[in-house]
Amino acid sequence: MAALALLAGLACWTPAAQAGRPCQASVPTVATLERGMALAQRTAQALDAVHAADGTRVVLLARAGQDLTRYGQHWSHVGWAYKTPEGPWRVVHKLNQCGTDSSVLMRQGLGEFFLDDLWRHEASWVAPPPALQAPLLAVLQDPGRVATLHQRRYSMVSYAWGTRYQQSNQWALETLALAAEPAVRRREQAQAWLKLKDYRPAVLRIGALTRLGGRVGMANVAFDDHPSAQRFADRIETVTADSVLDWMVRGLGAGAPKQLAL
Repeated sequence: MAALALLAGLACWTPAAQAGRPCQASVPTVATLERGMALAQRTAQALDAVHAADGTRVVLLARAGQDLTRYGQHWSHVGWAYKTPEGPWRVVHKLNQCGTDSSVLMRQGLGEFFLDDLWRHEASWVAPPPALQAPLLAVLQDPGRVATLHQRRYSMVSYAWGTRYQQSNQWALETLALAAEPAVRRREQAQAWLKLKDYRPAVLRIGALTRLGGRVGMANVAFDDHPSAQRFADRIETVTADSVLDWMVRGLGAGAPKQLAL
């Protein structure tokens, strides 16, 4: 049944948007499709086992879509996966539209989530504490609430404590704050809650020439929201998948992230 659900998602898959990368003009290879679907099926089986064991219905799910090792990062993108009443897991996540400076929220199956042109066919996930399971699930299932803090203007390296742009991992993190704290209505409030809970952004070392090349050559890269003193010191504070996974354990007391690889 899991395989059938994953294959159903493949039928409507299109490379219309990716996490911070241009759309691909080429059709994915059979090998890419097979590996992506295999990773999705194994992930679904693992998540079903977790659900059966302790009732977990929401996890933060990460993929390794790009090679970020030069920045000390392993994972590139996170989304919120949740167990539907019908059985299959779905993922809500934010995607950049074809390398432009705009973004959309997507609700996809695991097959679609892992059919990006992945750098590594690996997955990692961490379950939020039990007290946050129901509030997060309610937000994720509500199309209006899940978009409350979505900022369409996109930059891959948006400032973690800014609101001019928003990248994919930043939306996921701020939406967690929205679900956890009923008083949160704006991004500034979500970020204040995250600071209170000791979330620490990653600090990427990106030099002036790299910043200039990215800003000139890519519409989905901007640095003008970062404080000048940090920017001129080549210190770019942004929300990475690794930093979110780490903070879920350190700041919220979630269990250690689980991983699998093909």
